[in-house]
Amino acid sequence: MTDRKKKELDYFYIGNSYGGNQDWFHNPMMHLGGCGAATACDSCLYFEMKKMKKNVYPYEFEALDKKSYEAFAMMMRPYLRPRWGGIDTLDIYMDGMRRYLLDRGNSDLKMSGFDGNESVLYAEKVVKQQMEHNVPVPFLLLSHKNQALKDFHWHWFLLVGYEERADGLYVKAATYGEAVWLSLRELWNTGYQKKGGMILYR
Repeated sequence: MTDRKKKELDYFYIGNSYGGNQDWFHNPMMHLGGCGAATACDSCLYFEMKKMKKNVYPYEFEALDKKSYEAFAMMMRPYLRPRWGGIDTLDIYMDGMRRYLLDRGNSDLKMSGFDGNESVLYAEKVVKQQMEHNVPVPFLLLSHKNQALKDFHWHWFLLVGYEERADGLYVKAATYGEAVWLSLRELWNTGYQKKGGMILYR
């Protein structure tokens, strides 16, 4: 029997908050539907903190607080703006993120979409690969028949860790300033034909 493996990224805090939180946004549309922009902001902050990319965060990282995070999110808003139906495809996210990075002078971050119709076994393999390379994974969950996941309905968030357990792979989700462990198998099997998926940064 092989040892079960666990990997957690060295993530960032804003005060006592685990990453950013769209509940801080005063703009009503961003407060309601700014999860795509927040996920992009959190990705950039992680890259800046780990020195994987330069100048993707426009302020001083050491002075990061709620106010500067909200200002950053409003800067990201034109690229990943809340809209009717939400940022409901991987392509919309990748297009907005690419345009933001290009405007910040970064053209070498590659992104590819991993469709929610792929097998869960393949998804587990890909998540582990990304984490072993110390790269977070933006995740889009659309509708889900499990009401226990209602807070993740039509929502973007980051995966920042994984743990192999007896009943499958669990992932560490960072969203709303908190970390939550979720079964990837359960996240993946939404019960609906229209699915989200993941973004793979390279």
